[in-house]
This record gives sequence, structure tokens and C-alpha cells, in this order.
Amino acid sequence: MNSKTRQISIQALMDTSGVRFGTSGARGRVVDLTCEVSYAYTAAFLKTISATPGRVAVAMDLRPSSPQIASACAAAIQHAGLEVDFCGAIPTPALAYYAQTHGLPAIMITGSHIPFDRNGIKFYGMAGEITKADEASISGAVVSLPADGLTVELPAVNRSAYKGYIDRYLQFFPLRCLAGMKLGFYEHSSVGRDLLRELLEQLGADVISLGRVDEFVPIDTEAVSEADIQQARRWAEQYGFDAILSTDGDADRPLLGDEHGNWFRGDVAAILCANYLGAQGVATTVSCNTAVELCGAFPKVVRTRIGSPYVIEGIEQLIASGARNVVGFEPNGGFLLGTAFEKDGRILAPLMTRDAVLPILCQLSMAREGGIRVSALLERLPARFTASDRLQDFPTETSRALLKSLVSSGARIESMLKGLCGKPVSLDQTDGLRITLDGNEIVHFRPSGNAPELRCYAEAATQERAGQLVRACLQRLTLPEVIRDLD
Repeated sequence: MNSKTRQISIQALMDTSGVRFGTSGARGRVVDLTCEVSYAYTAAFLKTISATPGRVAVAMDLRPSSPQIASACAAAIQHAGLEVDFCGAIPTPALAYYAQTHGLPAIMITGSHIPFDRNGIKFYGMAGEITKADEASISGAVVSLPADGLTVELPAVNRSAYKGYIDRYLQFFPLRCLAGMKLGFYEHSSVGRDLLRELLEQLGADVISLGRVDEFVPIDTEAVSEADIQQARRWAEQYGFDAILSTDGDADRPLLGDEHGNWFRGDVAAILCANYLGAQGVATTVSCNTAVELCGAFPKVVRTRIGSPYVIEGIEQLIASGARNVVGFEPNGGFLLGTAFEKDGRILAPLMTRDAVLPILCQLSMAREGGIRVSALLERLPARFTASDRLQDFPTETSRALLKSLVSSGARIESMLKGLCGKPVSLDQTDGLRITLDGNEIVHFRPSGNAPELRCYAEAATQERAGQLVRACLQRLTLPEVIRDLD
């Protein structure tokens, strides 16, 4: 590399590129995630964690932009005198588990579920996913950039992370525990499509591939498209599956559909998973289904802001209070294991990052062991249903101004919701604006931390009603008289 370098601050790069930390990792448009930006963020990360000589694990999803970003991150690693341990295209939790097992820092190139014209970089220290304090340190760092050599050729793929992740589950779930189950796998462009198929087949399932494509498909497990909802139902009718499953792009958020092709909400899937494991403490976001408390299965529940770093803080709070068997999850279904779990003499080690595989396997096992259809799992939970969607290309500044306007005047909230639902009973501003209404319904507005979107969540006594609330609320937020109130 050229010996000439220049100093640049990450804050300056944030201001010029728009690439910044969201709910989990640094995210931005592909055109803004240049080699310079990717290199600088990596250099700041290595500086923050005080990386010492050794290896840094790197992996990526299947987005077309991911290899170049990975090569820039690899250049920064090598320039710091460290070795690039390239794990190839694997799920984010597979990389995290490999790094945890070997005591390595790690970098995952992924935009998760956001559109293909965006991407991101997620960082892991030796103890797991970095904290919000670490993100602040990276944001305030000043790093050296070389005049050239901002990318390097990626080394040969080390398959150990891929294999180790599969072995994690083969050692916990009984041999051929899914034998006899016919599963449809909507693979699309998920980076976990080969790995998850191999794992399910080793556990005895008959897996039928559905919808594999080469172009990147942004699957949002919190806002499944109507096309994907209808397609799953058609597949179920055509093939007679016991279940249909999928993940988002980097395979840290699950999708599980029953034998009718009806997708489970992520928080419902996570509650079932926690119940199957025998969790005693649960950390989850403020937007999660209240069935987590109402089901009475978990002695301790902590609510947090949205984003895995906050859920991790909640997990740590529970562990510090003496809670045992602690888990965490988000409404997208991403499941975090805060402590080791034992079941029938088999041990599952902690994994403090979102994981799609564990909730899928737990729900399938729960149905198999109980001798019931997957759809019957929902009968074990209180009748509370959630829905969510978002306004896309909705500037974050507008979202914040809108919520500030609503909070400032109870009359504005009542006016916006008039004729749609009951009156507000309480407001929760833990993350966005969550409004509990008389009639035991909830609507929750929140600017996305990853993209210019305004998200709306709702909870009600039926799925149809929850969906109606979301659609109506999003429509009302775009009315001229509502926007005019922001001026």
C-alpha cells in the first residue's frame, strides 16, 4: 500500500455520505457506501475494540454490492496488521457464532431486509454484537486512509463457520426429529438458503425448494407483502406442506407459515420458541405483542427500545438481576439466546445476536412432539394479534415532526383516530409513539432506523382488526390536514 495517508473523521463521512448507525449496524445507500466509507468504518471499529494481532472474521450476504464492500473492509483489516478470516456468504448468526466460539472480532456485510440499493456493515467484538456505546465511539473516531489500496482481493473461503453453525443445532435437536415433515422452503435470495436446507434435511425433513432467484429480494418479516402472503397460500394448497418457511436476506429473521400457508408474526413465533425452551426471563421491544406477558409463561419480562443492541442491554439487565434461562427477541422474530439452555441433556450455548434458525426449529419441533398441526400452536397463546406496515420514501425528519406534533396535543391524536378506534388511554414514548386505546387496542408509530420509512404497528383481538388499524392509520398520516399541522 502507498505510505501516504490522510486523516478523516467518521462524523464527517456520516455527514457527507449519509451512512450511519441505525437499529443494528451502519446502513446507507450503495452509492454512498463507497470503498472509502467502508474502509474508514472498519478502521474505526478496529480502533474502538483495540484489536490486537490475529484474525478478524468477515462474511457477507448475497446482495450484488456486498463483495466490494467486503473487499474494502478486508483492506482495512490487513492495513491494521490483522488477518482476514473470510467465511464467505453465510447467515449473520453463523458468522456471529463462529466469532464467539473462536474469540474473534467479526464484520458482516449485509443490509438485512432493506432494498438492494442499500447495504450495511454490522460489527462484532470478541464478546458479541457491539453496543450503542461502541457505535458512539466509532462515530467519534478519526482514522487514517491510505491514498490507494482501499480494496484487496478476498481470500479463499473458510467453511468452518458454515459447518459450525449447522453442528450447533444438530447437537441440540434429536437426530431426525423432523422426520416425516414435508416443508416448503421459500429460498428467494436468502444467504441461508443452502445452509438451512442442509440442516433441515439432516434433521429428517423432506424439503421442497420454492422461489429461488438470483436477483436480490428484500423480504421484510415485519411487513410481508400481499404477494408473498398469497403465494404462500397457493403453495400450501398445491403441495400439502406441513409448514412453509423462509428468512430475510441475511437469515437472522425467520418466517414460518402453517400448513395453510398463513405466515406467523415474528413476535408470536418468538414467544412460542421461548416457551419451548423454557425461558424464565424475556427481553423484548416495546412494539412486541402483549401476549408475552398475558400468556403467563415468563416470570420476568423487560421491554426495550427497538433494535438488537437494546434487546441485548435488556438481556444483560435480566442476567444481572439473577434471572436464569434468559432470551430476547424482536417483532421481526429474530431470536437472541442470552444464557445456555439445557433440554434432555443437550446444551445450547448463548448467541447474542438475532437468529432465524432457532425459532423455526423450535416451532417445528413443538408441533412434531405434540402431535399437532403447526396452525394449532397458536391456540397455546392468548388471542392477541399484531400487524405492521410502513410508508416508504417518507423522510425521517417528517416522521419525527409528525410524532412530535401528535405528542404535543392529545386533541390531535383524537382527531386523527376519530371514528377508527377508541380514545387514547396512555402514551409510551420509549421508541416512537405507542398509543394504548380504550377497548384494549394499540397503535404504534415509529420512524425506521434503517431507511426513510414511517412504520406503524397495531395490536387487536383479531388479525383482521389489527390489519385494518395499520392500513387506516397509515392512510390518515398522509392526509393534507395532518401534514399541514407540521408547519
